[in-house]
Amino acid sequence: MKKIIALLFGVLLQCAASGVRADVPDPDVLIKDTVRDVLEIVRNDKDLRAGDQKKLLELVDAKVLPHFNFERMTKLAVGRAWRTATPEQKQALITEFRTLLVRTYTKAFTSYRDQIVEVKPLKLDLSMTEVTVKTAIVKPGSQQPILVDYDMEKMPDGWKVYDLIVEGVSLVTSYRGTFADQVQQVGIDGLIKTLTDMNKAAADKANLAQKAEAK
Repeated sequence: MKKIIALLFGVLLQCAASGVRADVPDPDVLIKDTVRDVLEIVRNDKDLRAGDQKKLLELVDAKVLPHFNFERMTKLAVGRAWRTATPEQKQALITEFRTLLVRTYTKAFTSYRDQIVEVKPLKLDLSMTEVTVKTAIVKPGSQQPILVDYDMEKMPDGWKVYDLIVEGVSLVTSYRGTFADQVQQVGIDGLIKTLTDMNKAAADKANLAQKAEAK
């Protein structure tokens, strides 16, 4: 994680004689730099601009995922059923929900690569452990920006995103109702299978599309 943060933002972990660790970026700076760096990479890579799913997934995995708390996101999305899940079921839910969100986030980068992301300045108090970073995606030719908020928490290795709110709609909350219905009908294992099947179908579709483009 330290290497990734250093790679992303040039935050050098310097060991002075006192052994004081370098500060991690403030949450608004973290969001601003991450979005800027990723979109710049997409703009300058013809394969990414063409929608190369493999490269996009690798990019998101390297540049974005280290700054998300997928355990908390999954816990919030699953809701009450999380308390009765076994450790193995919890890990499976985290893995599959993470994969689902990664593919969703990857599509977003291909959709918004030519647009401007404005990050609102954040008044940060040192005592804060949770904050909301507000951003606006400005579309060329449109007067109405898309508002995206990042709910973040302070963890030992830096600030992490645990929810996204797009135009007032929480990402984890939007899944909670669906997940609750699934658990009620087919149990936690059934929910895991549903997520696994969804991810497999999405991966198969992406592979077919890529093969078709290669011909």
